[in-house]
Amino acid sequence: MYFCTMKRILFVCHGNICRSPMAEFVMKDLVSKAGRDNEFYIESAATSTEELGNEVYPPARRKLAEHGITCKGKRARQMTRDDYRRFDLLIGMDSWNMRNMLRICGSDPDGKIHMLLDFTSRPGDVADPWYTGNFDATWRDVLEGCQRLLALY
Repeated sequence: MYFCTMKRILFVCHGNICRSPMAEFVMKDLVSKAGRDNEFYIESAATSTEELGNEVYPPARRKLAEHGITCKGKRARQMTRDDYRRFDLLIGMDSWNMRNMLRICGSDPDGKIHMLLDFTSRPGDVADPWYTGNFDATWRDVLEGCQRLLALY
């Protein structure tokens, strides 16, 4: 008999309106296309309170839509200490997010907190389109990170 343990993943960025929701919905799309929906539970959250309740930033929505991905209904929420218990992996978009995630969680005794690009051959920060406006670079980073993450699990 085959038993599947669901992998619970939380993607995290500063405001939960650009990079982390892009990662959430790209990962959901990849998982669905692989026929593995029943193996994953995926969400995203912010480390800050600045955008709470706001929809995904319009240019991020447009970039997802270019690839046939919708994020309809997504609203920014803040990561909580309880998320550490609820999720198997907490994936930050950059080193600043990582510091804030560790502050929120208190520590990382189970080794659950990682940066998205650490799953690729080019570790580092996911390009932040909030400051650059370059959603193409962010798309490439997020897609590669999510593809590698899915390949590992």
